[in-house]
Amino acid sequence: MIQNLRDTISAIADTHADILLFGETGTGKELVARSLHEQSTRKDANFVAVNCGAVPENLIESELYGHEKGAFTGAETTRVGKFEHAQGGTLFLDEIESMPMQAQIRLLRVLQERSIERVGSNTLIPLDIRVIAATKTDLNQASLEGDFRQDLYYRLNIVTLDLPPLRERKDDIAALFHHFQLVAASRYGKTANALSPQELSQLISHDWPGNVRELRNCTERFVLLGKIQAGDHAHDSKDTAQTLTEQVGLFEKSVIEQALIETNGSIKATMEKLNIPRKTLYDKMQKYQLIKESYKSNP
Repeated sequence: MIQNLRDTISAIADTHADILLFGETGTGKELVARSLHEQSTRKDANFVAVNCGAVPENLIESELYGHEKGAFTGAETTRVGKFEHAQGGTLFLDEIESMPMQAQIRLLRVLQERSIERVGSNTLIPLDIRVIAATKTDLNQASLEGDFRQDLYYRLNIVTLDLPPLRERKDDIAALFHHFQLVAASRYGKTANALSPQELSQLISHDWPGNVRELRNCTERFVLLGKIQAGDHAHDSKDTAQTLTEQVGLFEKSVIEQALIETNGSIKATMEKLNIPRKTLYDKMQKYQLIKESYKSNP
């Protein structure tokens, strides 16, 4: 599933279309937004992230659009807002569902006209930016219930990427764990030790309510402490929707995938690591749709 997401990101990264990301908390929406930015021609300009839910309602317009000196009490200097700071680059609006209704009205106009006026100014400033918005709420339903402007939803909903929760894409756990492990090992000056089959099984059996963020934290603890701590395992193995055959297949796929990651996609090294014949490895890779080129570089 992660490969499908990579392919989609690559296909749309270098377009000028605004993007809406939908997914639960912790599914990696900002990581996807940064990836879209870094794979576009805008990568040398600013990537500016704003958490709409963290900005007080009375300050949000100043935060987004800036203000002129003397525009209001306390405005002692001219301030450049987030939109202007992202000029030439990407503006990431996280938790867009939290934006106050009045602010949504102005945002719609800015997205349509691609220009802003600082608070206290009558001068239009043209914008050359891409806007990526993210939400954990069904904005269509919210618009029908009057909690989000329907016209803004339609304006944002040009290209939508759904980020499924980690419990629905357990095939990605091994690759994501390895990626976070390399990052953490470099940060803390530690060795990126391989997982044992028991540890990998422990990761796969966990439901990951905190999604990718929880997995990243778990990976950092593994790098620092050398052991897996993934939630309350007394309650993790309750997935009755999967048959034994499905669970065994998922585990087998993850073991092969981790070996491919650790060998940088080398078939010969993977055969030796898993102690299986070449034909058996190729058959299983075909069965699980594992492409060796996908492991030539880290995710």
